[in-house]
Amino acid sequence: MGNLKRRTFFKYGLIGAFLGVVKPGKAAELLDVKEFVKVKKPVVISTWIHGLEANKGAWEVLGGGGKALRAVEKGVRVTESDMTNRSVGLGGRPDRDGNVTLDACIMDEKSRCGAVAYLENIKHPISVARTIMEETPHVMLAGDGAQQFALDYGFNKTKAPLKEVKKDWKAWKKENEDAFDKPEINHENHDTIGMLALDAEGNLSGACTTSGWGYKLPGRIGDSPIIGAGLFVDNEVGASCATGMGEAIIRIAGSHTVVELMRAGNSPEDACRLAVERVIAKHDNLEGLQVGFIALDTKGNYGGYSVYNGFNFALKTNDFEGMVDAKFNRSW
Repeated sequence: MGNLKRRTFFKYGLIGAFLGVVKPGKAAELLDVKEFVKVKKPVVISTWIHGLEANKGAWEVLGGGGKALRAVEKGVRVTESDMTNRSVGLGGRPDRDGNVTLDACIMDEKSRCGAVAYLENIKHPISVARTIMEETPHVMLAGDGAQQFALDYGFNKTKAPLKEVKKDWKAWKKENEDAFDKPEINHENHDTIGMLALDAEGNLSGACTTSGWGYKLPGRIGDSPIIGAGLFVDNEVGASCATGMGEAIIRIAGSHTVVELMRAGNSPEDACRLAVERVIAKHDNLEGLQVGFIALDTKGNYGGYSVYNGFNFALKTNDFEGMVDAKFNRSW
């Protein structure tokens, strides 16, 4: 028996002998059970029904032993490419002036991150975000600067909005010339694809991409491109991303809050629930204010929670593929 095996055998032999003379309940407190917990990997989790197809894209990487970073990028690119999606990518709804503006961010297991905000006419903002992360000392580029960066790095310019989307915008503008109502974020108007992945090596990464609030004020940026709000990854603890009313998520640094709650010992679902309760506590008027979080820890445990019912997330593992209804604080 080698020295390492002898030390390990001796260590756990002593622990076992000691625990044998204490009460079972006390033994669980004294023993660091993390060393015995089997990690469930790989795992990919993403927001809303469009996450099913996105997860399939991610699994093409994860299922072959690939890295989580590449998986989340590939996964959300599936949704960005879906021109029938009105809340992600160039098929999304424009702002009040008729311009489709895109936000995205990405983060890996080394806490490297990249983001774009208010990016126009580029099909895959998530890949621009990754390029910013890998090729510059910056985290976020916005507006014309982000577009010029994308063009300089070989991304093609694509026309937007789509004809049918422009037609809908013109009808909306005619009916809402002087009005600006809060949107209803639910299964009919979800605003983000957020994805978290744990790869076979036990590393986490996340991605988030959106066209944002339909008919928003020009210049508006939500939580999706903001590291710590729309997405946060800490490879020592876990990862989280958010969906829903971005302003409410930003106010509590939502995804970072969820990760820190997991660091404090909460399960992914409980961490999401506590973050939702914080959102609720910070807002006097909850009418139409939907926020949802999903989370994934380093052991492959996952969870989600939302303010109102109707939020669900897509999950794929070696044993399961499908939708999971998140628990919620209240009904519509």
